[in-house]
Amino acid sequence: MDKKVHLLKSYSNILVSEVENPGGLKVGLIELNRPKALNALNTELMGEVAEALHAFDKDAEIGCSVITGSEKAFAAGSDIKEMAEMNSVDAYSAEMFSAWDRIRLMKKPVIASVSGYALGGGCELAMLCDMIVASECAKFGQPEINLAVIPGAGGTQRLTRAVGKARAMEMILTGKMFSAREMFEAGLVTRVVEDGKFLEESLNLAKDIAVKPALAVQLAKECILKSFDTTIETGIEFERKNFYLLFSSGDKQEGMKAFIEKRKAVWKGK
Repeated sequence: MDKKVHLLKSYSNILVSEVENPGGLKVGLIELNRPKALNALNTELMGEVAEALHAFDKDAEIGCSVITGSEKAFAAGSDIKEMAEMNSVDAYSAEMFSAWDRIRLMKKPVIASVSGYALGGGCELAMLCDMIVASECAKFGQPEINLAVIPGAGGTQRLTRAVGKARAMEMILTGKMFSAREMFEAGLVTRVVEDGKFLEESLNLAKDIAVKPALAVQLAKECILKSFDTTIETGIEFERKNFYLLFSSGDKQEGMKAFIEKRKAVWKGK
């Protein structure tokens, strides 16, 4: 894999690098790196993910980001040891989901590259991303019910929007795991790929996006996400304003001129 270490910062729980993309912007890569805990998500790790994604979001040379884990586990859940002794006041005061809220506001697309377990918080982190590429061996689930709690990082909301009420009820109320193929058929997963190919395919998808005009990509993402928050009428109005806004961009002028002149467009992200 053609990548070099990103020099912004080193972290305790993640590895951060950037992947070259000839003909387009680079791809930011975040690898969850708590192998002994199967990449269980604790507050420190999620803070690092949010910080790294924010850095990629502000980097004009990055067009798309990928979050991945190991072949055995994307993330097997949240860190139960961190939460076991907490009471309601502790959990509320700790602002446990502040990093999750920061990630939700990222402008550039983020792809989850999943192999092995994506359970509980791991499944929620994958759903927080804009697309999910999964190995055949990937397993998705929200087993919080087995601990007498429920998903707290958006699982009841994002899963229901992705797979519908009936399947979300089954997954959350039984706590059972489901295969990548089942989740693809249900609409949660973007692609299912051969085991061992998950990161390669995720990076290829990210590169395909990163060669596109950056401002149009970001506003398209914004419009798609807006569709979950509003009525169709308000959503279309929001889309139309962003459509008109892009008519003032240099890339719009370049794209249409290049099309007429039958040449390849040169994007500048402006």
